[in-house]
Amino acid sequence: MDYLFLKYAHILGAIVLLGTGSGIAFFMLMAHRSGDAALIAGTARIVVIADWLFTTAAVIAQPITGYLLMLQIGAAFDDPWIAVSLALYVVAGVFWLPVVWIQMRMRDLAIVAASAGTNLPSAYHRLFRVWFVFGFPGFGAVMAILWLMITKPALW
Repeated sequence: MDYLFLKYAHILGAIVLLGTGSGIAFFMLMAHRSGDAALIAGTARIVVIADWLFTTAAVIAQPITGYLLMLQIGAAFDDPWIAVSLALYVVAGVFWLPVVWIQMRMRDLAIVAASAGTNLPSAYHRLFRVWFVFGFPGFGAVMAILWLMITKPALW
């Protein structure tokens, strides 16, 4: 497969991961700040779809295109920047998977509250705090991977 096409696909996947992640975080945070259960429910419904479509596609494409690029440039799994990138990819996944479930649960709780005309339950607020905190290491890991991809530093 052509090197430039693979590189383009890999960079596009990174853009989708970062763009979707930051967009989802922004829209969920803004909806949450409104305190409006119906707005939160609608936003979370769209966010969950976006996460499944875009983030999942990029999460699958990244290791495939990364591996093919690795073969093309003659790199190895034990190259420090690749080893650290892979470890950070696992970290990102460890935080992303629960976030997807949390978003679905927050959506469901907001739908119930909006339908009943009640305030968001305490379970929603607890989940939001976990969602918010998990975003930092998950997003930070992807940012670090991008830096490693670009710089390919000699770490040891």
